[in-house]
Amino acid sequence: MSGVAEIALFTDDVEAAKAFYGDLPSAEPEAEWPNGAIFAVGSAKLLVHGRGTAIENGPPNEDHFALSVSDLEGSCHELRARGFALLVEPRGYPLGRSAYLRDPDGRLVEFSQA
Repeated sequence: MSGVAEIALFTDDVEAAKAFYGDLPSAEPEAEWPNGAIFAVGSAKLLVHGRGTAIENGPPNEDHFALSVSDLEGSCHELRARGFALLVEPRGYPLGRSAYLRDPDGRLVEFSQA
């Protein structure tokens, strides 16, 4: 793993979350759209996105963090070999290829192709 690539926060009040994170020191959004924004946090991204119904075949619509890997398919093969169950198998999305699983406490973890 290369490190944390992204932290995604889903909210019912995107404008309040954008204002909060935008008011933090050195936290200008690097991208904004009507239902979200992306902030650079060191080498990682903080994604603020409106909460809503998950899109069919879309990524899970809930708070999560993304771990960057150089070989998504190989990493997922290794995870399955070690007994991990993938919630979402590797697939392409508009922002890149990802796979998802849950940790023992039910938190969503994304593996993202670097």
